[in-house]
Amino acid sequence: MTTRTADEIGKEAHMGTLGTETHDRPIPRIDLGDFDRRKAEITEALWAASTDIGFFQVVNHGIPIDHIRRAFAETEAFFALPDSEKARHPLVKKLNAGWECRAQVRPSTGTADQKESYQITRPHMEPLALWPAPQLLPTFRTTMLAFEAEAWAVGMKILSCFADRLGFPSAFFTHAHDPAAPTYQSTLRLLHYFAIDPAQRQSLDLWRAGAHTDFDCLTLLFQQPGQGGLQVCPGKDREARLWTPVDPVEGVITCNIGDMLMRWSDDQLQSTFHRVKTPGPDEYQGSRYSLAFFCQANRDAVIEGPGRKYAPMTAEDYLTWRINANYATY
Repeated sequence: MTTRTADEIGKEAHMGTLGTETHDRPIPRIDLGDFDRRKAEITEALWAASTDIGFFQVVNHGIPIDHIRRAFAETEAFFALPDSEKARHPLVKKLNAGWECRAQVRPSTGTADQKESYQITRPHMEPLALWPAPQLLPTFRTTMLAFEAEAWAVGMKILSCFADRLGFPSAFFTHAHDPAAPTYQSTLRLLHYFAIDPAQRQSLDLWRAGAHTDFDCLTLLFQQPGQGGLQVCPGKDREARLWTPVDPVEGVITCNIGDMLMRWSDDQLQSTFHRVKTPGPDEYQGSRYSLAFFCQANRDAVIEGPGRKYAPMTAEDYLTWRINANYATY
């Protein structure tokens, strides 16, 4: 067995260049409809996409479009609050819950991402008083918890397919992401990328989110039409710095494999670099909002692949290591 080192993080430092945009590698779109009957077929499609590109999109996933729109409306209302109010619910880094602004410095860029975010991690919100005041946002808490649960259900469907393919019991990852457990650490992240300051529109070193991989098992990303910028760079395109844009389509969930699942699969599933570029002068310059649900195994879950390629490691230790590295100052 081997253990990963700082090289896993250090890869990001080599991904900061602009590179070239390409449209030659479309992101696979997978239909989750009639899931129980079609599970074997869906599993093969997910596996093919995730061992090749590490990114895919899903449709007919079961989350109604009006639920997605409602979650975005609450997200915009939260970020419209004064910074002084949002600062009453600061990010608790070790628990990945709360609000932060321009705090994440990527190894790929050495500069802070031009965004603010608010992390909802269920067990910690109430004890740490991280929910916004109900008199300010009366339906925020109820709406976002319901949406988080819907995203979790979709994530567990997808992860059950990977469990089957890896030789684990179908419910293996569902048990590892149990929301009823106090060790639950999956996170719904609300994101607001700031409108571009006209004085900085020509800046090449300004990134809404620098190149990185996610360090969870699986990410589900919800985007809004007209608010693009997401680009991906699969492993085989990495040396040439070929970046594929992922256009936002309402109701379509963009998914990607995270480092945790890559490790859990003994590197069969691919965690892929992605970024959110600053729009060009001829592109939409306003605020960009997105919602990301990170399927992160419970803190006490032990990450060990079927072939035991890497030494066992708890999800808590793994995420602590990765979060600390990604919020460091470079």
